[in-house]
Amino acid sequence: MDIGTLRGLGTALVLIAFVGMLIWVFSSKRKKSFDEAANLPFADEPESGKRDDKASRSKNE
Repeated sequence: MDIGTLRGLGTALVLIAFVGMLIWVFSSKRKKSFDEAANLPFADEPESGKRDDKASRSKNE
């Protein structure tokens, strides 16, 4: 095997992995879990009408 054959096999392997990831990412089975993961940064935010006065007072002191 020469270097050209190895590079061709490496390219084919990366292409197969890329296509596999595309199928996994855009699969309709995964949509619900991806939507839940997208909203995780907002899960711990307090509601808009309520404030934690104790936390705000401790920052001002």
